[in-house]
Amino acid sequence: MGDPASIGPEITAKALSDPAVYERCKPLVVGDAAVMEEALKITGLSGKLKIHKIGDVSEALYEYGIIDVYDMGMVDMKELKRGEVSAMAGNAAFQYVKKVIELAMDGQVDATVTNALNKEAMNLAGHHYSGHTEIYADYTGTKKYTMMLAHENLRVVHVSTHVSLREACDRVKKDRVLEVIRIAHQACRKLGIPEPKIGVAGLNPHSGENGMFGREEIEEITP
Repeated sequence: MGDPASIGPEITAKALSDPAVYERCKPLVVGDAAVMEEALKITGLSGKLKIHKIGDVSEALYEYGIIDVYDMGMVDMKELKRGEVSAMAGNAAFQYVKKVIELAMDGQVDATVTNALNKEAMNLAGHHYSGHTEIYADYTGTKKYTMMLAHENLRVVHVSTHVSLREACDRVKKDRVLEVIRIAHQACRKLGIPEPKIGVAGLNPHSGENGMFGREEIEEITP
């Protein structure tokens, strides 16, 4: 569902107002039923969709017009302020992600989709992660990983993700660049691309112009 104070619940409601979603999968929302009820009102979907509050995956109906919500009960609706960063909302968002990972690892769901969370709110709640990618890596015991963005026939993977620009430059090292190339190649093949064509981006303007604008390409990327 994402951060209950943010746009996630509304995006979820709008996504599940499309019958095509139910033709492709059996969607189950992990979050707070009360927040999703409010999301239906905000999006004007109250008359079209209903919330089905459940406490176990086996109780889900998977019928269009009914949104199954695995209710975590993390949010005090009297305290919730939309559009504001809070530890309560950050903790809720984190717990939702942790729960879907647990459900997937336990074989109760086949795949997970995450909605927007706020890194500041999550860290305020004591969960010190820089994003979804790092949470997934931690709770699945994955040591080598990177984020992949996908759109049609293009995939983009990152040597670094949520760090400052200064630190991102410092992280451009041979071993990490090669590791990310290998992760990308393996992932593309698993996604059904038998011979992926991989292009490696430079770091500096004009890829350093043979050392005129930086030596990272010469010393770390090209090798």
